[in-house]
Amino acid sequence: MLHPATEWGPDDDTRRSCQSKGKTEVECQNYIRVLLVNKTEVITCGTNAFQPLCITREVGNMSSVLDRVNGVARCPYDPRHNSTAVVTESGELYAATVIDFSGRDPVIYRSLGGMPPLRTAQYNSKWLNEPHFISAYDVGLFTFFFLRENAVEHDCGKTVYSRVARVCKNDIGGRFLLEDTWTTFMKARLNCSRSGEFPFYYNELQSTFYLPEQDLIYGIFTTNVNSIAASAVCAFNLSSITQAFNGPFRSQENPRSTWLPTPNPIPNFQCGTIDDDGGPNDGLTERSLQDAQRLYLMNDVVQPVSVDPLVMQDDVRFSRLVVDIVQGHDTLYHVMYIGTEYGTILKALATTNKSLQGCYLEEIQLFPAGVQEPILSLQILQSDRSLFVGLNNKVLKIPLERCSNYKTEMLCLEARDPYCGWDRKQRRCTTLEDSSNMSQWSQNITVCPLRNQITIGGFGPWAAWQQCSNDDGEGTSTCLCRSRECDNPPARCGGRNCEGPTIEVSNCSRNGGWTPWSSWGQCSTTCGTGFEMRQRSCNNPSPRHGGRVCVGPVRDERFCNEGVSCPQPIFWSPWGSWTKCSAECGGGVHSRVRSCENGNSCPGCALVRYGWTDRRITKKLCLDC
Repeated sequence: MLHPATEWGPDDDTRRSCQSKGKTEVECQNYIRVLLVNKTEVITCGTNAFQPLCITREVGNMSSVLDRVNGVARCPYDPRHNSTAVVTESGELYAATVIDFSGRDPVIYRSLGGMPPLRTAQYNSKWLNEPHFISAYDVGLFTFFFLRENAVEHDCGKTVYSRVARVCKNDIGGRFLLEDTWTTFMKARLNCSRSGEFPFYYNELQSTFYLPEQDLIYGIFTTNVNSIAASAVCAFNLSSITQAFNGPFRSQENPRSTWLPTPNPIPNFQCGTIDDDGGPNDGLTERSLQDAQRLYLMNDVVQPVSVDPLVMQDDVRFSRLVVDIVQGHDTLYHVMYIGTEYGTILKALATTNKSLQGCYLEEIQLFPAGVQEPILSLQILQSDRSLFVGLNNKVLKIPLERCSNYKTEMLCLEARDPYCGWDRKQRRCTTLEDSSNMSQWSQNITVCPLRNQITIGGFGPWAAWQQCSNDDGEGTSTCLCRSRECDNPPARCGGRNCEGPTIEVSNCSRNGGWTPWSSWGQCSTTCGTGFEMRQRSCNNPSPRHGGRVCVGPVRDERFCNEGVSCPQPIFWSPWGSWTKCSAECGGGVHSRVRSCENGNSCPGCALVRYGWTDRRITKKLCLDC
């Protein structure tokens, strides 16, 4: 049944006040960060335009407001600040968030209900050092908080550790010392690592899932965001967490000293002996309160249920996790649904069985190829046998049991899916509940499946350069080539193939080629036989990388104007001898003559005289008397 929706936004004055503080219109909205159901009530806390507010509503009638309280210390101011919360059966709200506008005062805070409000020590980075809160759980007499933070006990630079913190629900705080502050706050490191001579640690907790039926906490751990991507899933028993909290503390003698185990056993007044009739604050002394101020970090590390992670994968970051318990043919199976940064969901077995550890059953693609969107939440609704996936602007519903996808007995059994088995009577793949008879229903979950995991292809290394032949459309040439394969890993089950070249070609030899002959040039003569010339070049193509040069002449010549006769030349004959002078004395003339050969139109004179003219020597004086 669908219930009517209720809108909850900040009023105009609150929104204007938010924007006057320099916040954007997007930031000055109401983002719900706490949504918890307590019997017949729904507790909702929102950022309310940087003025946190909590409203208690009636289950089934969200428009019915039962109570309004200030949301500070129950919900962050900024929607980007992380937080988590849990409500107990008695109505106390335990919240892990930031308590100030700037987000510099992290806090684990108890409010509402019948117990007095308590918080972690204010502005004490040793209690909480820039924490990122992940989840909170109400378990028996305790409230557990899972987080990651900068490790105060790590001496060599800044590093992040994953933690589990714990407080007693019947803690009422100290007197004078630790007044309004937890006296039972403790925290321990969670270890999720790949074994070896030098273990590889997955230090950053991203998501948890609590299986109360098995007292198991599953957690997703990744490497730092600035390092190579790698993820793992580890599981922790509540008994191992309790064992770490019952062990010795680690402390400092002074702010500059190394963190060391407490030299002498100190009675664990905090949580180890609480029963229903007593409380951790009965008989507190000033010494015990001083110890509670400085003894909160446990020396022992919480170890997972298996030496190696249940699932680990490189080159990807996991983000969200839920676990379903499935009854198989012979045993119970824990099936994990793991959200990835790519917006896909990995379905995997959670088991310490070496032959099945790390089994991926399938990868569910939520979006078309090339589309990625972060998965914000995962939730299993057992009554509907469905997995709900929360995205930015929608919710997807995926059936947990999809046995009908396996059409044959071989496909059904080789899927190794704990939900599915082959019903020999019905001759189809069914769930155990849908089988006609359990004796007729079979499974084969002894090894991991060989399919159903989508793998994106990755290139292997380049091979060495080798000689090869290459035809580039201009002819075949000898080159240097190298290749690589899409096998690291190969694409499988619909995963994307590698993008990029698989072959590189370099230093290709090329024999030189002649260009076409140019046109014939101008003849060397205008009449009579002459010569004309044409040329070509060896650059079509030019020889390269050891290719042969062109063979043959670069110039070609031929005769021209062979049929064109030149006209006869016109020229003077040589001059004749000088004639005798016309006078023996007193002046005379003498002359010489030439003739025009091959015609009569030669330029110049045919006759030249020398002598006196008008008492002036015009040519040459013949004789002086």
